[in-house]
Amino acid sequence: MGEYVIMSNELGEAIRTLVNERGISEDVVIETITDVLLAAYKRRYGSSDNAVVQFNETLDAVELFARKTIVEDDEFDGMIDEISLSDARELHDDCDLGDELLINIDPKTFDRISVQSAKQKAKQELREIQKDTLYSEYKSKEGEMIIGYFLRENKGEMVIDLGKIEGFLPKAFQSPREVYRKGDKIKCYVYRVEKPERGDLRVELSRTHSEFVRKLFELEVPEIYDHSIEIHKIVREPGYRTKVAVYSHRNDLDPVGACVGLKGIRVQTIMREMEGERIDVLRYDPNPIEYIKNCLSPAEIKKIVILDEHKRTAIAVVDDQQLSLAIGKQGINVRLANKLADWIIDVKTLEQYRELDIDVETKERIDALFGDDNTELEEFVQDYEEGEMMLSDIAEFDGQLLKKLQYYDIYTVEEFVNLSDEDIESFEDINEQEMRSALSLLSEYVDIVEEESRDEVEQQFLCPECGHTLNPEMTSCPNCGVGLSFEEVEVDEE
Repeated sequence: MGEYVIMSNELGEAIRTLVNERGISEDVVIETITDVLLAAYKRRYGSSDNAVVQFNETLDAVELFARKTIVEDDEFDGMIDEISLSDARELHDDCDLGDELLINIDPKTFDRISVQSAKQKAKQELREIQKDTLYSEYKSKEGEMIIGYFLRENKGEMVIDLGKIEGFLPKAFQSPREVYRKGDKIKCYVYRVEKPERGDLRVELSRTHSEFVRKLFELEVPEIYDHSIEIHKIVREPGYRTKVAVYSHRNDLDPVGACVGLKGIRVQTIMREMEGERIDVLRYDPNPIEYIKNCLSPAEIKKIVILDEHKRTAIAVVDDQQLSLAIGKQGINVRLANKLADWIIDVKTLEQYRELDIDVETKERIDALFGDDNTELEEFVQDYEEGEMMLSDIAEFDGQLLKKLQYYDIYTVEEFVNLSDEDIESFEDINEQEMRSALSLLSEYVDIVEEESRDEVEQQFLCPECGHTLNPEMTSCPNCGVGLSFEEVEVDEE
């Protein structure tokens, strides 16, 4: 700007650079330059009340004027906003008393301190404006995907060119699988944007956050983007394995199949972006037993045993050859399944289960289910899967009532029809009419038998050796093994 004011195309170019490259609006740039010129004028003359700044239409020139009123020569006393008539006529012949003149001020006449002070103020103000503008722009991108280019590494932290600003990918947010060279394109999740009081804006990026995986699925799976399919939860050990639980709002849409894609093309595209990290896509199920089974995929689970519903602990029983697959390398599969299901899951073979030191009641109940070998276990599982009808399998069942019942951990038809009056009374949000309608509907699928009277309940006996409960059909005690014989005894009535 000469010494200070740019009086050529340099000014227009400077303004366009600030607008296009730094994201500052044209009006803000012009306002800032105006304020700086006024500040320099004030420092030189003591006041800027009569100063006028004018830009030309192409913004490649700016002029600074002093507005002065013409007064009689003998009345002029040196006021900054006045000029004597004789001095005014040296500038303009046809001027007269009372007229106002705009007198051009050459910034070169300003002292050096004024010029340097104005320059410093201009730089500071434009820097703060740029920081505010960029902060607003990138803060709105927080939680979104962004594409940049790898520039360099600084103490383990990657510096990414985002266009208007540099982003930072900390070591903790980098996948151990990934290596980049200068200029490589890189997708990142905008983790957070911070504007410190001092220093530059900081845009912190991530490639390890679970939401990074969610955004990749939204890009590759249109059904997720339009919410036909929802992601229930994502858990991840970056660089090794990710598990994604999904469900569909439509009965005719398979959520797992849609996410995996034809011949696995969709999930493979995401895995390539994650440098080959393994991704398990599984179906979310409101039934915790089914959901835990799904969470342990790709292992095949024979049976889920709930140990403590309140503490959310369970045992997953598997065949011997499925144990290592269920646990995973260094325990990663079962560890991720625990996080995904929000249950503490212990994976055991049948033999390992039998060696567990758990409470007697649970042990007896499960031992009765699992026979002496895996054949009986398989038969039980088959009977369980084929015998228990889920309420959710009945299309006509009231969806709202189904959600209420699942809240109280009622999932199967058997659990529903066996509810006691006390149980039903404890369900504050379920009324009698809903229960009657549901029972009427279920009668079309199963035979609902009323509870037998006390006299009709099968008579029970206790083992003389250990006190275990027996019935007349038993030939030996299932607890201690003592042989049994039942005889009918006539009792004399007095």
